[in-house]
Amino acid sequence: MKKPNILFITIDQLRADCLETRSERVVKTPHLDALATQGVRFANHFTQASPCGPSRASLLTGTYLHTHQSVFNGTPLDNKFTNIAREFRAADYDPLLFGYTDTTIDPRTIDEDDPRLLTYEGHLPGFNVALPLPEDREAWYQWLSEKGHDISDRKKFLKGTEETEIPLGRGKTWPPSPYKTDETETAFVVGEVIDRLENLHEPWFLHVSILRPHPPFVVPSPYNDLYDPADMDEPISPSGSDHSFIDSLSNIDFFKAPSERIDRLQLKATYYGMVTEVDDQIGRLVEFLDQKGLGEDTIILVTSDHGEMLGDHGLVSKFGFHDQAFHIPMIIRYPALDGPKGLVIEEFTENVDVMPTLLDLADITIPKQCEGNSVRTFLEGGKPNEWRKTVHWEFDFRVFAERIGLPLNECRLVVHRDKRGKLVHFFGMEDIFFDLETDEHEQNPLFEHSLMKGFSSDLNSWLPKISESPLVNLLATAEGMITLKNPN
Repeated sequence: MKKPNILFITIDQLRADCLETRSERVVKTPHLDALATQGVRFANHFTQASPCGPSRASLLTGTYLHTHQSVFNGTPLDNKFTNIAREFRAADYDPLLFGYTDTTIDPRTIDEDDPRLLTYEGHLPGFNVALPLPEDREAWYQWLSEKGHDISDRKKFLKGTEETEIPLGRGKTWPPSPYKTDETETAFVVGEVIDRLENLHEPWFLHVSILRPHPPFVVPSPYNDLYDPADMDEPISPSGSDHSFIDSLSNIDFFKAPSERIDRLQLKATYYGMVTEVDDQIGRLVEFLDQKGLGEDTIILVTSDHGEMLGDHGLVSKFGFHDQAFHIPMIIRYPALDGPKGLVIEEFTENVDVMPTLLDLADITIPKQCEGNSVRTFLEGGKPNEWRKTVHWEFDFRVFAERIGLPLNECRLVVHRDKRGKLVHFFGMEDIFFDLETDEHEQNPLFEHSLMKGFSSDLNSWLPKISESPLVNLLATAEGMITLKNPN
């Protein structure tokens, strides 16, 4: 078998339920659905951390958060870790990055006045950056300018057109963006990828990091009106628990869902429109590959960095411990492997499995550092002799230590979940448990349950004792690298 090409796509902030096959699913993703029917969909796939920086550190190094300890956006990633780009580069690939990895460089490896210490939006060492697209979106704005847009007021491109009247039955995020469907950030990135592929020698490795459906919640016509808020399910209501972490999170304005019902439902409708827009552009890219005869020998792996609460439990964004923020999709298509098509895997898989999987499929040695496992056996139609029965993720909230009133090293939680129950272990607060058999939507957090002791014991067996990294309390900011301090 010839060396494969790698098309590794991340879709930022995409929930797993957007790709479920249930008949009442509202959101339309025909191109990702087609990719799943041509390959394998992993229905119980989870990210290991949130937000973007920590989750991508796990994804790209194959290690859990407690190992890499890049705990928040701006926390440096220790240079001692290898990563997916370095390993493929050592195997004579030239890994190209389109977009971002949100990696803060290890400050011990560069001069103290290096500008990379002023941002969390650095690039993972080992990648050749073909298209940088940080939060300032400057490359996209320049492209819009070339297409005739006045970009003197860049902020207007991140919100709906203000002069558009919102129709009855629609909410605040309904107004369309001031650019066309072929002018979105996603269309721009995919166009750059296609242009590069025209003259790229095989085998190649492309990591395409797509920003949407990450906020701001805005999308051009007709996607903004593709879904009717009246067709949206009501978000899952908050639990009403008096647990201090839940109370603290729900009291931060940034995480609160819209107060008006129509705006909550419109938020879902707009998000779904954004998802469909991304799906159309991925379809454009896959169609190009197949038309050029590149599809057979290309591994396409699509996943996300984390999910989006989308109003569930009264929250937006991706922080906390609920499944909506950590249950994400994964689809893999690799025709040359000649495995089953349309297979849906129900076993638990994790983002730490991505790096070992791609290395395994490319016949590259998997580093001992990797804490995940290759899913190749599933792709070939088999089942591994041993596979995980539980899934884990972590959230480190030390940046909120002042608000929560805990020492930095106690601002942590780790989730130990199987298909029966879910333990949320806090390092500085009382643990809670969800009985998923009777409480599917996690609305009744329990402080006592017959299964808690066993879950706690299993978690203690899984979670190693690791000393804190000297980098864990550092944070890159626009004003320079700062050191987080314990609350007074």
